[in-house]
Amino acid sequence: MAKPRGLGRGLASLIPDKGTADASSDTGIVEILISLIDPNPFQPRKHFSPAEIAELSQSIVAVGILQPILLRPVDSRYQLVAGERRVRAAQAAGLDRVPAVIRSVSDAESMEMALVENLQRRDLNPIEEATAYWRLSEELGWTQESIGSRVGKSRSHIANLVRLLGLTDAIRERIASGDLSVAHAKILLSVAEDRREGLAERAVAEGWTVKRLQWEAEQTAATKVATTRDTDVHLRAIEVSLRRNLGTRVVLRGNAGKGRIEIPYRSVEELERFLELLQGDRGSDPGFVV
Repeated sequence: MAKPRGLGRGLASLIPDKGTADASSDTGIVEILISLIDPNPFQPRKHFSPAEIAELSQSIVAVGILQPILLRPVDSRYQLVAGERRVRAAQAAGLDRVPAVIRSVSDAESMEMALVENLQRRDLNPIEEATAYWRLSEELGWTQESIGSRVGKSRSHIANLVRLLGLTDAIRERIASGDLSVAHAKILLSVAEDRREGLAERAVAEGWTVKRLQWEAEQTAATKVATTRDTDVHLRAIEVSLRRNLGTRVVLRGNAGKGRIEIPYRSVEELERFLELLQGDRGSDPGFVV
């Protein structure tokens, strides 16, 4: 696994103070047409609050954009590295240009900046945060320990959030929207996969607390165990009946829904005897159960 290089200085050191920057220097701030700016494909944040954008837009109308965005050149256009909220708010305010700092950075560096910036700001929903951790690990080769040291989180926190990505899309959407909490999600991960959706739907519809969901999950697990035990007892009774009537070691494999019957035989004569018993008139032997 590759060791994370890390930018070390952080975004602040890459964006100069507007009052001291020389627009003609490598660290200068320039005005860029919004129409030339493309979104960052590594942006972890998928949900932008309309209320937050409107509030920031009003601030921009009043005092302007105080902090420039960070862009990187891609062909004849520019790609966002950091500052998507400011761009959205500037558009809402009717601006056609935004102040920006241009830096030539690699895909890996752009991803690192976008992910770490959002994680440090702590404004991602749990699914966005989990996805950011996963991408830092899978695409940049960071360990959970190194991620934690960069964003101020424990390894266990990161590991627990990444587990949320194992839930279905529907459940993840409920977590992202806030209908279900991370505590709810942890309980859902503890139950069988085929029962998670139903429990999640009921939890949201009926407003279950974490404690109520825990109780319902335990009841669901207990019911499943009891049903399995009853089914096993019934199948074993059928197996005993078949052994008694056929006079050999019959084995039932599977469950009440599907499976197979294994009947061993040691000669052609014994096989023919079994066939006669199985194809004969069952009414003459009331003790024969299949």
